[in-house]
Amino acid sequence: MAEVALRAESGRLLGSRSSRRLRAEGKIPAVVYGHGIDPLSVAVERRDLRLALTTDAGMNALIDLEVNGAQHLTIVRDVQRDPVRNRVTHVDFILVSRDEVMTVDVPVVVTGASEAVRRDDGTVDQVMFNLTVSATPGNIPNEFSVDISSMVIGDTIRVDDLDLPAGVTTEVDPEEPVAIAQITRATIEAEELDAEAEAEAEADAPSEAGDEGQAAS
Repeated sequence: MAEVALRAESGRLLGSRSSRRLRAEGKIPAVVYGHGIDPLSVAVERRDLRLALTTDAGMNALIDLEVNGAQHLTIVRDVQRDPVRNRVTHVDFILVSRDEVMTVDVPVVVTGASEAVRRDDGTVDQVMFNLTVSATPGNIPNEFSVDISSMVIGDTIRVDDLDLPAGVTTEVDPEEPVAIAQITRATIEAEELDAEAEAEAEADAPSEAGDEGQAAS
């Protein structure tokens, strides 16, 4: 995984008023911690942070954070957002080592489309969107791609079916479903209504024995 360079300014003042002033200037308050160091209060440019987190690695990008001329290998541990505008308001960077195993959530991305499922009025439901894995920072995959094009109704793709790269492990149950191909609820309800209509029609229809009796009289 490639590393992304990001510069941070140290010595920011703490408090909500100072944080609001930073955001008005296009900067994001942040903190750097881990590996036994005292937490560092810093600020990063909003634009630079957005670029750092929009690579193929997404939120799991390795960030080479420069603070006062010193380089710190980090990964984003937490991002706080404004609940209304959804803009980033604070970031936590955690220090990592290239040889340490860490636990992160990796996105699961569904690709392709199943013609067989569509033809049978079904749908493929993705039920797992992130998989928790353990790996060294350089081995963390950007995503897990799941091709659903060969699925048919009744098929399930499970964690055990995912292709984990060398050096990547997961504690998630291998039987946990990732994607399920099934008949849609609307189709099931339509079939139930058809069955009820057929049953009512059969109940209302005169029996053959009753028809013969009426004809003989």
